[in-house]
This record gives sequence, C-alpha cells and structure tokens, in this order.
Amino acid sequence: MNGGFFGGSYGGDNHKIGPATKLECRICWHVYDPKKGDDYWQIPAGTPFGALPDHWSCPECDADKSGFMVMEEQ
Repeated sequence: MNGGFFGGSYGGDNHKIGPATKLECRICWHVYDPKKGDDYWQIPAGTPFGALPDHWSCPECDADKSGFMVMEEQ
C-alpha cells in the first residue's frame, strides 16, 4: 500500500508531477489543467498543481487535492 492513497494518486507528493501535469479528481473526474488554472478558486492560468494553496479543493465536489490522480502525459 502507498500511505493510504490509490495508486496514481498525487497524495501531496510534488515529485510525482511536473509544472504542466494535469490531475483528475478521483470522485467526480474534474480535471485540473495548469494551463487553465481554476476560475472558481481564482487560481490564475499557469499555476502548477503543486503550487495550489493548502486550502484548495476540487471546485466540483470539494474533494481534497491529495486524492487527485496524476494523468498520463499525452
């Protein structure tokens, strides 16, 4: 097991992601794209997932960011 997180989960480990990595909510499948930022939380475009504030949560379902899943680069 990996600290109680699903395989592929971000889990707060910034070493798993790069500045342009997209992550997907494991509950509602909302995708955080650093190129777009997050209008709901007023996060500007270009903000990497690892730089999101500690209080940030999924804008669709309020899930904690540690449970977001790292998406494969395409």
